[in-house]
Amino acid sequence: MTNQISISHMSKILKVDRPSDYSSWVGHVDSHELVSVINYAEVSPVRYSLNNYGVYGLFLQGKEEGMDLVYGTGKYDYSEGTLICVAPGQIGGKEDNGERVNLTGWVVLFHPDILQGTGLEKDIKNFSFFDYRINEALHMTLEERDVMISVIKQLDNELKFQHDAMQNRIIAGFINILLRYAQRFYNRQFVSRTVHNNDILSRFESLLKEYFDGEQQLTSGVPTVSYCANKLAMSPSYLSDVMKRTTGDTANQYIKKYMVQLAKNRLVAGMNSSEVAYSLGFDYPQHFARTFKRICGETPKEYCANRLKLKTPAPTD
Repeated sequence: MTNQISISHMSKILKVDRPSDYSSWVGHVDSHELVSVINYAEVSPVRYSLNNYGVYGLFLQGKEEGMDLVYGTGKYDYSEGTLICVAPGQIGGKEDNGERVNLTGWVVLFHPDILQGTGLEKDIKNFSFFDYRINEALHMTLEERDVMISVIKQLDNELKFQHDAMQNRIIAGFINILLRYAQRFYNRQFVSRTVHNNDILSRFESLLKEYFDGEQQLTSGVPTVSYCANKLAMSPSYLSDVMKRTTGDTANQYIKKYMVQLAKNRLVAGMNSSEVAYSLGFDYPQHFARTFKRICGETPKEYCANRLKLKTPAPTD
């Protein structure tokens, strides 16, 4: 093991603070200090590693059977054409057990510093798939996989050129293209999995109904996206993206709209604004009033007044 590799023998977690940390582990020699492109077929067989990432990574899987990896607290069985994206601060992989396995596919690892001074430096935060769990990975068609591999190979060729003043910009450009394609293919996946998305929507609505019917809000407060996502066994960002594609609202907006509908029912039933706020789990009535106005365009008081006008018969001559 080289001195480039930092691994905890107690927990068997490989710290990947630089792309070279993982490259050294699998026996790959990098051409650039901030970016690695690894063709598994050229370095296999390799040992497993459970990685603590300090870099961004794209793992494009080849055809491996019976290989179960972890990502956070979840597990996923790889299939050919699967793309998994990781970000700094995440843990994923499989703990080293001394076994060597033959892998195919590609890995792209890049340090955030490669993005400095580019539009992608800020924009990368908008790629929510970096926060997806492993069981929410992208499943590409053969055509999509070929597109990704083509760009990865171009990136790999660029890394082998002699460094000059333009190289880092060009490298960041290839990374940008990879991420844009990944987003496009994820969007396709959301559209093509309509039945799956509708099932998530149905389960989400049932979860909210169960939450408020059981009056959990009185002890736990307003339900959060993280709470709901955890109950639905998915990441918050994935839940929000599915909801956005299915309903046009993020998960947080959907929760708020659900609560406002409950609020309307309670206001019409005679409860005042403060009573409704506390009954829905809001700590402060003004927070409820602001949420209500954002959704409805009027305050709870104005809503009640307008409802009263509708019920009051017009005077006759």
